[in-house]
Amino acid sequence: MHDEHHHSSDPDDPTAPPAAAPPGSLEWLVGLMQRLLGPGGCPWDQQQTLASLRPFLVEETYELLDALDENDLEHHAEELGDLLFQIIFQAALAKTSMERIIRGIGEKLIRRHPHVFGEEVVRDAQQVKVNWERIKREERGGRPRGTLEGVPRSMPALERAHRLAKRAARVGFDWPDLPSVRAKVDEEIGELEAAAASGEPSRVAHEAGDLLFAVAQWARKLGLDPDETLRAANRRFEARFAHIEARLLEAGKTPAESSLEEMDRFWDDAKAKGIGT
Repeated sequence: MHDEHHHSSDPDDPTAPPAAAPPGSLEWLVGLMQRLLGPGGCPWDQQQTLASLRPFLVEETYELLDALDENDLEHHAEELGDLLFQIIFQAALAKTSMERIIRGIGEKLIRRHPHVFGEEVVRDAQQVKVNWERIKREERGGRPRGTLEGVPRSMPALERAHRLAKRAARVGFDWPDLPSVRAKVDEEIGELEAAAASGEPSRVAHEAGDLLFAVAQWARKLGLDPDETLRAANRRFEARFAHIEARLLEAGKTPAESSLEEMDRFWDDAKAKGIGT
């Protein structure tokens, strides 16, 4: 018997109600999103815009990375779901159907893997990378890409400094050795000290940025990822400061009620115990 209240989904109309979908399917989740944004839905969700969702997208991405660092597969699955929800939320606000999104990435994968979906033969992973760049260039109509083009401007600044310099290094724009990049760091320290003495805020900020960039390149030349290296330092600091707070709590104090000398003593204790390493 025909149910006049049942509607089939239209892939070209992302606002159309989806057909009944089994719980756990992508269509079911899209339907939940449409319910949230539709009549009788959630007032908070209905107030959101693509711009207002930006910090949530970034936050969910970092929470997913934390789950990866923890090697916790249950937490990882949960965070993948939270990130997927952000994608579906943005698609709904942009009135872009998931069918269009999925078809687009699927066609791109087929196009960029002719050695899997076509007749092309590759020797190794390096040739796959070469072919990938060639296909991307063809997609741009043969227009050569600028050396630094494509490094996202919204990427965290330290990671972007690493990526930009790696790109430049590919075409030979790089310090020749470790002593030369170390000399650049020393030069930038001197320029920052001079700027600080001048008392000009804009000059201080400029030179501080140059110093941070140079230190990132020193780490890169040492074979380190500066972002990962700083993340490890952050974890050490966090763990050791937690040790300071725990020791102070035992004495009935808070950090604000303690002296720098006392906190330094507990910091050295944390280092001696290998906390954070």
